[in-house]
Amino acid sequence: MTSATRPRAACLIGWPAAHSRSPLIHRYWLRTLGIAGGYVIEAVPPDEFQDFVFRLALRGFIGAANTLWFADGELQSTNTDVEGFVNNLDASAPGWDKAGEALVLGAGGSARAVVFGLLERGIACVHLVNRTASRAQALADQFGDKVHPAAWDAIPDLLPRAKLLVNTTSLGMRGQPPLELDVARLPADAVVADLVYVPLVTPLLAAAKARNLATADGLGMLLHQAVRGFELWFGKRPAVTAELRALVEADLTSA
Repeated sequence: MTSATRPRAACLIGWPAAHSRSPLIHRYWLRTLGIAGGYVIEAVPPDEFQDFVFRLALRGFIGAANTLWFADGELQSTNTDVEGFVNNLDASAPGWDKAGEALVLGAGGSARAVVFGLLERGIACVHLVNRTASRAQALADQFGDKVHPAAWDAIPDLLPRAKLLVNTTSLGMRGQPPLELDVARLPADAVVADLVYVPLVTPLLAAAKARNLATADGLGMLLHQAVRGFELWFGKRPAVTAELRALVEADLTSA
């Protein structure tokens, strides 16, 4: 089979990466859209990553790191986390972007994408909290005066002002320490988003639901951020359907 007629292939690169649900999501779209293609996991040790990326074309892959793809023979890259985060909020809590102030927990790569998305949608003030204050300060410095770093112990005072609360840390994830904060201090019309998706309903989301607050879970973001990558790799934009979500939920609960 020539390279021109060979089915497109994409992969998830990670170390380790066996826990990922991305193959389940992308294979569902390949099947339902009738696309001849494949999606696999490639476990690549860090010291072999550079060589692996250089050889992507030779191995038949069109690319993925957060998202890598080939265009006109050149390797391109983008980040789909921003789109995934924003689109998940739009689907789960319409009107969330009317919030004047947001509180973001964490200062890693996910927090960077979240803050970028919030500012892009017009949130006027983002409070950024991290256990290591210097990391919050460093990230805030990249965005300007609309992002305000704060110490972790400032959370109780910030909660009453936050119309949107976003957890980007691993706190509350299965096997990790709990995220300890008082959801009762949030405004009655606040929206709560948690990027953790194992467990699907984290203690933070459970507490928010008990107050009848609008919520957006980590699985929703996982599904929505996969849309753009699939479109770049396989040429069709898929939809996040109830059937797909049920499929991934069933896989999560059986793990």
